[in-house]
Amino acid sequence: MKTNRASLRLSMVPYSLWILLFVIAPIGLIVYYSFFDLSGNFTFENYKNFFTSVYLKLTVSSFWYAFLITFFSLLISYPTAYFLTKLKHKQLWLLLIIIPSWINLLLKTYAFIGLMGLYGPVNALLEAVGIGKQQILFTDFSFVFVSVYIFIPFMILPIFNALDKLNPALIDASRDLGANAWTTFRRVIWPLTLNGVKSGVQVVFIPALSLFMITRLIAGNKVITLGTAIEQQFLVTQNWGMGSTIAVFLILFMVVILLLTTANERGMAGSGKKR
Repeated sequence: MKTNRASLRLSMVPYSLWILLFVIAPIGLIVYYSFFDLSGNFTFENYKNFFTSVYLKLTVSSFWYAFLITFFSLLISYPTAYFLTKLKHKQLWLLLIIIPSWINLLLKTYAFIGLMGLYGPVNALLEAVGIGKQQILFTDFSFVFVSVYIFIPFMILPIFNALDKLNPALIDASRDLGANAWTTFRRVIWPLTLNGVKSGVQVVFIPALSLFMITRLIAGNKVITLGTAIEQQFLVTQNWGMGSTIAVFLILFMVVILLLTTANERGMAGSGKKR
C-alpha cells in the first residue's frame, strides 16, 4: 500500500509542476500587475476604473455576444448531433465536421474575409439574384456568423456523445406510453442529454467572452469585447495594469460560469443517487 501511495504521489509531480508553472503562476502575475498603474506605482485605481460605465457596458456587450454565439451554436448543433447519431457511418460524419476545427483560426478568418468581401462570392451571388452588393463584413451579423461557424464543432461533440449514449429503450418506452415526439424529447431526450449541452455551453460561452482576433478582422473593431479591450490595453496603450485588471475579472467570470454549470450537474447526480 505504501509503495502504491508513493508511486501515485510521484506520478502527480509532473502534473503539479505543469499546473504551478502554466496555470497558477500566470494567473498570479496577472493579479500582481493589476495593482500597478502606467508609472509602475501601486494602486487600486484600475479596479475602480473597471466599475465605470465604459467597462460595465463592455462587459454587458461581451456577455450578450457570447450568449448569441452560444445560442445559435446550440440551435444548430443539437439537431445536427441528433441527426448524426441516426446515420450508418456516424463516426465518419462526425470526423468530417470536426476536421475544419484543426485548421488555423487565422486562415479560416481570412477565408471568410474573402468570401464576405464586396467582391467575394457571397456578394456576387447577391448581385446575380438582383439584391445587389451588401456590406456584410464589419457588421454584428458577420461577427456572430463566423464565430458560430468556428465554435459549432466544439458544441456538437459533447452533445453527440450524450445522444449516442442514450438508451433507445427509454425512447421506445416513452412512445409506448403514448407520448408524442415533442413530449418524448422534452421529458426524456433533453433531460438525459443536458450534461452534454452544459459541456458544450462551457466550451463555447467561455472562449466567446474573450474573442479578439475575429472582432478585429471580421467586425472591424465595431464589436468590442473584453478580449479586445485586453489586447488594446496591452499592445496599444501599453497599460498592463488595466489590461491585467480586465483579465482578472474575465477569469472570475469564467470561474463563476464553470461553478454554476458543474454545481447543477452535481445536483442532478445527487438527486439521481437518492432516487
